[in-house]
Amino acid sequence: MIKTNSEIFIFIIILSLPFKIWGGDILLQSTTSTKNSGFYNYILPIFKKKTGINVKVVAVGTGQAIKNAENCDADLLIVHAKSDEEAFVTNGHGIKRHNLMYNDFVIIGPSNDPANISESKSTEEALNSIFEFGHNFISRGDNSGTHKKEKKLWDTAKLDISDYSGKWYKETGSGMGTTLNIASELNAYTLSDRATWITFKNKQKLEILFDNDKNLLNQYGAILVNPKKCPYTNIEDSKVFLNWLLSDEGQNMIKKYKVNGMQLFYPNAD
Repeated sequence: MIKTNSEIFIFIIILSLPFKIWGGDILLQSTTSTKNSGFYNYILPIFKKKTGINVKVVAVGTGQAIKNAENCDADLLIVHAKSDEEAFVTNGHGIKRHNLMYNDFVIIGPSNDPANISESKSTEEALNSIFEFGHNFISRGDNSGTHKKEKKLWDTAKLDISDYSGKWYKETGSGMGTTLNIASELNAYTLSDRATWITFKNKQKLEILFDNDKNLLNQYGAILVNPKKCPYTNIEDSKVFLNWLLSDEGQNMIKKYKVNGMQLFYPNAD
């Protein structure tokens, strides 16, 4: 059957609409650490059983997740770079930022600890020791929340590592798992979120050498994408999911998630 020009025009318009209009699932843009830790494999089936709502996860670095959401390729964000999250809301892309949960970052390194950072009294002292010794440090270098945190820590320590890029300071441009694998291969230092480290299998001779510093807090935020900017966002189902995550029940489920008996995330909803 031959289509009229008007029918073809309407068909083209429909094809040009955002992909999410075709389905009722929630599209969650997320940092990689929550996915790599197995958190979504744990929490999403609980939510779906309760509500029947399916959540699809795209796990990328925080910077890319926010960019995807700005392009309306998301219904909800869960990321960990507070200043960028607040800018996302201020610029009208998100409705409101909510604290969801937290854990911390840790500095990983070879068990023989050549820069002797395990004796450090602060994160700044630990990074100074690595800087002065010049032992390999592997950075994600991918504009993720972890990478942003790492850069901030170097800045706080008043250390300029730009001259050492490609030398002892090496950037992978990849996620946490790949970065940890390279650190294992090179017997190097790196910064990791604790949840990914706990679930990481290829530890070899690496171990946590510095942690428990207030500057290593890793706060996760959750933000609904603003339907005024993105009219095809699944705002109703996303509200149900977010409200559940922030509820006593959702927060209790977050608290209960453990790997090898260790709690990975600590709920702290607003």
